[in-house]
Amino acid sequence: MRKRSNLWWGLGGVVIILYALLPVAWIISLSFKADDQDKQFFPAEFTWDNYKTVFDSGLFTSALRNSIGISLIATVLSVVLATLAAYAIARLEFKGKRLVLSMALGIAMFPTISLVPPLFDMWRSIGLYDTWIGLIIPYMSFTLPLSIWVLSAFFREIPWEMEQAAQVDGATPWQAFRKVIVPLAAPGVFTAAILTFFFAWNDFIFGISLTASDAARPVPAALAFFTGESFFTQPTAAIAAAAVVVTIPVIVLVLFFQRKIVAGLTSGAVKG
Repeated sequence: MRKRSNLWWGLGGVVIILYALLPVAWIISLSFKADDQDKQFFPAEFTWDNYKTVFDSGLFTSALRNSIGISLIATVLSVVLATLAAYAIARLEFKGKRLVLSMALGIAMFPTISLVPPLFDMWRSIGLYDTWIGLIIPYMSFTLPLSIWVLSAFFREIPWEMEQAAQVDGATPWQAFRKVIVPLAAPGVFTAAILTFFFAWNDFIFGISLTASDAARPVPAALAFFTGESFFTQPTAAIAAAAVVVTIPVIVLVLFFQRKIVAGLTSGAVKG
């Protein structure tokens, strides 16, 4: 009876995995097709020309540079500020601490599209429209509260006596925080960094709404303007190749750091 139950669970898992991987397999197959009108699942004629077209396009390379720069800056700033804020929330006793954490989680879940109209007008007025900073700020407005929520759960579980012992041994408060507390909260810091990077890397709404040129337009938004070799062609295969290229960094990060990501998310959930 137990073997039959395990068999059904195994079959269910396989069906779910195949369902999730089918769109990815279709995009990869489409990226290698020589003819956009090829309706077969596997390419009738295999080619690398779509990837060559993508990297020969100035629109894509500039967008890739913007995505890498904006995502990394937003991640570093968000994690640094969230680490300091979460440490203060975990260590200090003040009224409304639980309310602050609840508001942080609520802001993180706020619908992003609701901020676009006011930001569009405000950014055009103060000169942040179509700039890196104009995208970094809204990214941080969503990732910073979530990072504070995740990190505060880790800081609350770190024994306060360890920091005191370091100060007794001669360390300053900053040295005790940097050399004792931060390494112990490393799984939470890493989880916050991964979540922030993924949010910034995958964003489309802010990217398409708050940019107007190649100066700051990220890859997800740039794909909407991608025309391939000719403006009059339908570059479906080339867009699929571009989608595969921008997905590779996410897959690499998940495969290399999956244990730390899962440990950070599950530990934060239990301790929170």
